[in-house]
Amino acid sequence: MRAVVYDKTGPSSVLELVERDLPEPGPGEVRVRVVRSGVNPTDWKFRAGMMAGWDEVVPGQDGAGVVDAVGPGVEEHAVGDRVWLVLAQHGRPYGTAAEHTVQPVGRVAPLADEASYDLGASLGVPAVTAHRALTAGEDGPQRLGPGTLAGRVVLVAGGAGAVGNAAIQLARWSGATVVTTVSSEEKAALARAAGADHVVNYREGDATRAIQEVAPDGVDIAVEVAPAQNIGIDLEAVKVHGLVSIYANNGGDELTMPLRAAFGKNLRFQFLILYTLHDHLVRAAVEDVNAAVAAGALRVGADAGVPLHHFPLDETAAAQDAVEAGAVGKVLIDVTDA
Repeated sequence: MRAVVYDKTGPSSVLELVERDLPEPGPGEVRVRVVRSGVNPTDWKFRAGMMAGWDEVVPGQDGAGVVDAVGPGVEEHAVGDRVWLVLAQHGRPYGTAAEHTVQPVGRVAPLADEASYDLGASLGVPAVTAHRALTAGEDGPQRLGPGTLAGRVVLVAGGAGAVGNAAIQLARWSGATVVTTVSSEEKAALARAAGADHVVNYREGDATRAIQEVAPDGVDIAVEVAPAQNIGIDLEAVKVHGLVSIYANNGGDELTMPLRAAFGKNLRFQFLILYTLHDHLVRAAVEDVNAAVAAGALRVGADAGVPLHHFPLDETAAAQDAVEAGAVGKVLIDVTDA
């Protein structure tokens, strides 16, 4: 089979297209013929030096394809099943940038018949991260679904990003009113396509005031991508007992804030990353994401605010470079034919 690998960390030039033996699934594992591989920022960050420890790595946490072999004891999936993958390369060397990947059954989820492989490969990191960001509140719902966020206001910082887009779609499906901040009219259009009720261009006027005009009592949840820059907005805009979910460090690696402002509102700050989530939280997210997909509430494509950028497997380096350069939308690798 063809696979993209690297045996040392560094720039994208360390990636190499090679031929490897077809892997066989062991007990509790399935082999998936990968149709699409999704590229996330962690793929290039790991490759650049944040993560090492194996002689050879096939990148790719997300993907979608077809089960073509099952190991002993597997009852959850059968040959021919359409599936999507989550955490495919977490804690293991071989991810989804290969024609086949062997995965534990817990990292393989059914893909609805009406869902495209493009959508399946776009779910894992963005949608599961967004799910946790929306369900980490002390007194809020632990699961998402129609009505679970009814009457609540969600602020999504950077609504044109992959996680931000997923948060908008999941929050709207769950009944929330969604306010999002963006930096340009182009990104505003994408956020509206995702379903945002109110879009604030933070480069035009007072973003905090604009948010407070929509939510004078404060927002219930802030999904935060740039805490170093936005902490002032979060402290003013989030209501008493509200939640600030921080999933990225855009705009700075250090966060400084006035503690009394946070004390006074009894705010909950949830720092989160997918790779160290408890398994039961990942499973709950996968179940809710599948329900949203089945309901048509999670979509990709320009009309959903997620432009798609396709690269062939032998251009995986270019795909990772595109993500590193800040490509708006979702970067996908076409691995095999559907």
